[in-house]
Amino acid sequence: MKPIHMAIAAIAALLTTAHSNAQVNYTQASTQFETITLGDAQAVKLRIYDNGAGGKPVKTVQLKKRGNDKNGYPTWDALIKGDLKGKFYTLDVKYGGQYRGECAGLGAKAVGVNGRRGAVIDMKSTDPAGWESDVTPDIAAKDLVLYEMHHRDFSIDASSSLNNKGKFLALAEPRAIAHLKALGVNAVHMLPSFDYASVDESRLEDNKYNWGYDPLNYNVPEGGYSTDPFNPASRISEFKTMVQALHKAGIKVILDVVYNHTFNIDGSNFQRIMPDEFFRKNQDGTYSDGSGCGNETASDRQVMRDYMVESVKYWVEEYHIDGFRFDLMGVHDIETMNAIRAALPPHIYIYGEGWSAGSCAYPHEKLGMKAHINQMPGIAAFSDDIRDALRGPFSDDTKPAFLAGLPGNEESIKMGIVGAIEHPQVDYSKVNYSKEPWTLQPTQMISYVSCHDDMCLVDRLKASIPGITTDELIRLDLLAQTAVFTSQGVPFMLSGEEMLRDKKGVHNSYESPDSINHLNWTNLETYPQVFNYYSRLIALRKNHPAFHMGDAQLVRKHVEFLPSQDALVAFRIKAGAPGETWGDIYVVLNGSKRVRTVNVPEGNYTVVCRNISINEDGIDTTTGGNVAVPAQSALIFHN
Repeated sequence: MKPIHMAIAAIAALLTTAHSNAQVNYTQASTQFETITLGDAQAVKLRIYDNGAGGKPVKTVQLKKRGNDKNGYPTWDALIKGDLKGKFYTLDVKYGGQYRGECAGLGAKAVGVNGRRGAVIDMKSTDPAGWESDVTPDIAAKDLVLYEMHHRDFSIDASSSLNNKGKFLALAEPRAIAHLKALGVNAVHMLPSFDYASVDESRLEDNKYNWGYDPLNYNVPEGGYSTDPFNPASRISEFKTMVQALHKAGIKVILDVVYNHTFNIDGSNFQRIMPDEFFRKNQDGTYSDGSGCGNETASDRQVMRDYMVESVKYWVEEYHIDGFRFDLMGVHDIETMNAIRAALPPHIYIYGEGWSAGSCAYPHEKLGMKAHINQMPGIAAFSDDIRDALRGPFSDDTKPAFLAGLPGNEESIKMGIVGAIEHPQVDYSKVNYSKEPWTLQPTQMISYVSCHDDMCLVDRLKASIPGITTDELIRLDLLAQTAVFTSQGVPFMLSGEEMLRDKKGVHNSYESPDSINHLNWTNLETYPQVFNYYSRLIALRKNHPAFHMGDAQLVRKHVEFLPSQDALVAFRIKAGAPGETWGDIYVVLNGSKRVRTVNVPEGNYTVVCRNISINEDGIDTTTGGNVAVPAQSALIFHN
């Protein structure tokens, strides 16, 4: 069956209007999805509306097949005279004698409330003043410090003192910018910010919460995070204003993208425009569910691969996005991930979850799993190895690990310290999950101990160490992050960990209320030592290139492990790392409940981290030999 090519995919250049700016905008937008194909469509209806929801169409047009595109495929189009700026539209495609149902199409760049209708707007008018001069901060992958946040969590609580609570604009406020800069992070990873389906944008007063992993329109910002979801331009202009403010502060913006599944099948734009073209099926004809959400998309098919490539390019070009985190990257095939990498500028950082949530109807060896990262140069994955070695397995919240003083996790932590590269002192046969190196460069490994998934760090420590005191909790929290931020991988932290956040023990808070997910900013005053340690730890990493060399050969040359002890990992970064002003640097991570000793050469050393205190200028001095390491804490010193 020869596919029928639809040159536009959404409204795009289907509309010829008297409004020159709108016409220019849609001519440009139409190039974004040139390669999208239709199956054996029998008819295509275009309906024009005055409003984004409700009311009858003011015009209905039957698209016609006419001519062929450059690939020889028939095209569908329509000529509509008059200025349609400010109008809304839907597409409805007929297959097998039935229309599939109205939707905004596949390439909508603007939508009405709840994303059911596309909107005709002048995209240029959504640019904030100075947008043409906005540039991405010049930060290399090895220098990134990632901060994962949810728009609502970050600002919704009264204690945040932010005006635009739960909105994109909250991150453009001076208070938010000042906090991020004081903490020292230089890249904000935003949970899904595209238009998603689970929250009714017309009833935001209901305060329904969701993380947003239920895609509806992939190329439009979510209306619930705008000040006016009924105005198609608001979400766009406010998103850009947020990006611009962060860029001015020297902070990159990374978008969490969820191309691996849709909110549902029948109601998805994919299924209504091209039934079954975008989804994988099992041999028995049922839909494969590698996402754990009822469906999985077929990135291995050219139609979906092209869609993903053009979509990320659009976010970079229109919204100046600096990187992408791929949800369940293990559902996508390696070829598609490499095509995305090749299509984007080198400064765009790409990483993802190197696993799926179930088996996929595609060969495992061809999927973007963590074990296959060495086949995807320039793409990174999260390391569950170091995460679970520190806090305990994902499968059981009550099981502890290194942070509880348990032996047996030392090799997994060593693997994380070097960024999952091949290293002569890491015995991969003793690593918890990965039995061989899986990165080519340390910047391909995301080092972390907590994220939005699963319990946050405080809750996990409470669940896995019964009777833990506040003092012990703080010590272990800071010890965990010291392992993360002295790793040669790219460090990643969950928003609010610097405030000692908790979620009242909720494991999966994707639709829990604000009372569970909010950040309590008063904790900054209650536990000032936590924020001080985090910010100084981040500064220590950023100020000393030895902690982020970014090159596997340099890591093998300079990182040397001392003999491990039960629940203790120690390493030396030998003098001479490029740009490093200190000599030999020693880092000791002691998860034990008792003081331990490590033996280092005699000499004069400056201690910069001990117990729960960090001072780059020096806390104390030591002369080497048998050096005492306080219980449940890190020790860092240099000569």
